[in-house]
Amino acid sequence: MDQVIIIAFYIIVLVYSIILHEVSHGVVALWLGDKTAKYAGRLSLEPMRHIDWFGSVLLPLLMIMMTGFAFGWAKPVPYNPFNLRFKKWGPVLVALSGPMTNFLIAFVAAIGGMMLAVPSSAKTTIVQQVITAQWIDLVQTIVGEPLLIVFAVLMMIIFWNVLLATFNILPIPPLDGSKLLFAIVPVSERVQMFFEQWGFLILLMILMTPLAYPFHIALRTLWTIFVTLAGASDCT
Repeated sequence: MDQVIIIAFYIIVLVYSIILHEVSHGVVALWLGDKTAKYAGRLSLEPMRHIDWFGSVLLPLLMIMMTGFAFGWAKPVPYNPFNLRFKKWGPVLVALSGPMTNFLIAFVAAIGGMMLAVPSSAKTTIVQQVITAQWIDLVQTIVGEPLLIVFAVLMMIIFWNVLLATFNILPIPPLDGSKLLFAIVPVSERVQMFFEQWGFLILLMILMTPLAYPFHIALRTLWTIFVTLAGASDCT
């Protein structure tokens, strides 16, 4: 039962990290003059307004059962780029607000972890168990220890938010980083439409090849930075 509760927290943290990522897009779009997300009711933190039943529920559960890990997505928050105050850089600001929100959440969680009076060795053990999804070992480490339980949840928050932020800043459509790429590198509308149509397939192919190595290095480096700030060491 304890293991089920831990996994439930793991998935809940994932879902809300995705929701906050998406809501931030709508908030920045509103700040820049577009009310599309507001009128669509997508500035709310109510999960049902954002959940994609496959990407937010079914896929994470299947991945947990098959691999011990999970991943997912929510319904994209709509916005109209033609309503934005800055025509060229407005879409970039809207897109990057998602990853920046995830990094901010991870930073706050790291500060919270740093403030907990937990030995560094225990923090490091928990980080390793969260990152490698060693749920049985994690339960044995934290059961009956409130501070360790809190630290484990904070590490889940760091894990998911750093992963979501790093993944989404990749400059490949439909990810957020592609908006920055297209704002900096002039490409024809035809080329942009091609990448928008086939970008996800290209992304999957890249992630399954050695071309994904820089992404993995960046991800592990950022995890190390945040969990070290939280007081752990030698985490990855």
